[in-house]
Amino acid sequence: MLGITGTFLDEITHDIPSQNWGAREWARDFDAMKEAGIDTVILIRAGYRRQAAFNSEVLRRRRDIFPVYTDLVDLFLSEAERCGMDFYFGTYDSGEFWQGGRFREETDLNKAFCDEVVNRYGERAAFKGWYISHEINTFNEGMMGVYEDLADHLRGLKDLPILISPYIKGIKQFGREAISLERHIEEWREVFARIRGKVDIVAFQDGQIDFHELADYLQANRELAAAHGIRSWSNIESFDRDMPIKFPPIAYPKLRFKMEAARKAKVDKLITFEFSHFLSPNSIYPAAHGLYERYMDWMGKRQ
Repeated sequence: MLGITGTFLDEITHDIPSQNWGAREWARDFDAMKEAGIDTVILIRAGYRRQAAFNSEVLRRRRDIFPVYTDLVDLFLSEAERCGMDFYFGTYDSGEFWQGGRFREETDLNKAFCDEVVNRYGERAAFKGWYISHEINTFNEGMMGVYEDLADHLRGLKDLPILISPYIKGIKQFGREAISLERHIEEWREVFARIRGKVDIVAFQDGQIDFHELADYLQANRELAAAHGIRSWSNIESFDRDMPIKFPPIAYPKLRFKMEAARKAKVDKLITFEFSHFLSPNSIYPAAHGLYERYMDWMGKRQ
């Protein structure tokens, strides 16, 4: 049975609340991840705007970041090493440059930032991959340059698998501006042709389309990626986009439906955004505690 074996780590939060955890709470949650079968953790971003996961000299100088009181990169690497997990490092997102068409600034800042990262953490045993945190939904010439240039730089620093997790321009997020499956295929055929040999793994987010569309998109994404030599994971969103608030843990039947669809599509690995908030027995959301129990029952991890 193909279960969720990877999760993003999101404490440099964008649109979900911080849980304000320290080392004790994170250690407890890594134990819960291990119990659930997770072997891969992905830092979704090491910085966003003025927030940062460690006290980066580059970001202090160039982005005037807020004070950093806990080195989350060191903490996450230590927990990953203790629990025998692979850690993927997520890059910096300015929240400004690339959205405004200043792609070179985004790339150059990330290059300097990742140089610093490798100097600090490059020899750590759990450091097993890179995650380019910039998310796109269709072809964008400027972002192709970011992916190409940054991927080459990351590969030169530390030759490890490079992951991206794009999203679909679907009805749940874009309404009437959503694109068809046929248009999605056209757009991503063009994207994959450009990032072939640069990006190793793609994990499409699965929550922006209606459930009846999911199987077709999963199949198309896997076939497109395979045709360009890119491995397919599925990013199973464990939060619910159908509710009037942002964002509660997803209902168990929806989670199971999406996982079963991904299995049928024969993706290589299931990851989630994200365990600690939405699928953890330690989450600030009580509904996540129940979701964890239902998931563990279904996976046969409860006696």
